[in-house]
Amino acid sequence: MPSCRAFLPVILIPFVAGCSAAMRSTTDNVATAIVRNASGTSLGTLRFEAGPNGVRMTGQLNGLPAGAHGIHLHAVGRCDAPEFTSAGGHFNPGMTKHGLLNPEGPHAGDLPAIGADASGRATVDVISPRVTLDESRVSGAFDVDGTSVVVHAANDDQRTDPSGNSGGRIACGVLERS
Repeated sequence: MPSCRAFLPVILIPFVAGCSAAMRSTTDNVATAIVRNASGTSLGTLRFEAGPNGVRMTGQLNGLPAGAHGIHLHAVGRCDAPEFTSAGGHFNPGMTKHGLLNPEGPHAGDLPAIGADASGRATVDVISPRVTLDESRVSGAFDVDGTSVVVHAANDDQRTDPSGNSGGRIACGVLERS
């Protein structure tokens, strides 16, 4: 009769492999972006976490002008100041129109606007069901050229193509694996 020790490696190998896969998937489900203004000053870090309802973006930004600001995921993971045009257009793999209220939209990167208080602080807590952090999917933020998050100068009307009349780009951050 074989000893119990002979079966121990057979039992542990699947367990260890399962733990390793679980740890990888946790890391693959989280990203961050340090959001900077045109002068390069950090306004804060946003956290992106994949969940059952999409990707949730949370964090706090400081130093914004008071008021509402459009915030979008953009198609390229580059943030060259001062205008951040290197971030490209909105992340839009489905080739739809802009706006959460547009019957022909929205872009995958369209998000609800954020509001900065009188001190310039904005709390960010939004979910996008149209984006994943899986680079193998069309809706994945980690495609070949990456993805950025851009804060605009004005509120987003959520209808007007291509960017909701949300004004110039005042801050930008590149999504990076955590």
